Amino acid sequence: MAQTSNDIKNGSVINLDGKLWTVIKFQHVKPGKGPAFVRTTIKDVLSGKIVDRTFNAGMKMEFETVDNRTMQYSYRDGDSFVFMDMNTYDQVNIPASLIGDQENYLLEGTDCIISFHDGNPLSVELPASVVLTVTETEPGVQGNRSNAGTKPATVETGAEIQVPLFVGQGEKVKVDTRDGSYLGREN
Repeated sequence: MAQTSNDIKNGSVINLDGKLWTVIKFQHVKPGKGPAFVRTTIKDVLSGKIVDRTFNAGMKMEFETVDNRTMQYSYRDGDSFVFMDMNTYDQVNIPASLIGDQENYLLEGTDCIISFHDGNPLSVELPASVVLTVTETEPGVQGNRSNAGTKPATVETGAEIQVPLFVGQGEKVKVDTRDGSYLGREN
């Protein structure tokens, strides 16, 4: 549906040159001299690239509808991941390319937010942190060390993260899904 740049709000999805962009931040500006304009910070829905863009006030724009649904990860099937809508019990195959490095923190039963446009999946957003079990790590040795008291540990998904020396094998740790950093132990 065609609207104008005056209708821009945070979270709006606009179609620019065939790409979908989400509005992160916007500001309507009416300078004392010259025409009004809308200053925005927008994010490419597919690549995640963030850019600043300015539009003339009243400029015609194409707004798109994006459906965000909470779905639960079920299992991996070849080159795709299967998610289930817990309301309708429909299963959706999401290509591995859409998951990317997030698969290192994806456990069965994890609830994720999946964005759809015209029935096609656009992006998968994991929770900010997940609890994973350490499957392999060496015992921490006190003494000469060049790093700040951390050691590598492999978690149940196969990802390798850095944990403090006191964390042992079989312990549950909280991991940030955005950068893979250790956040603490879980009981």
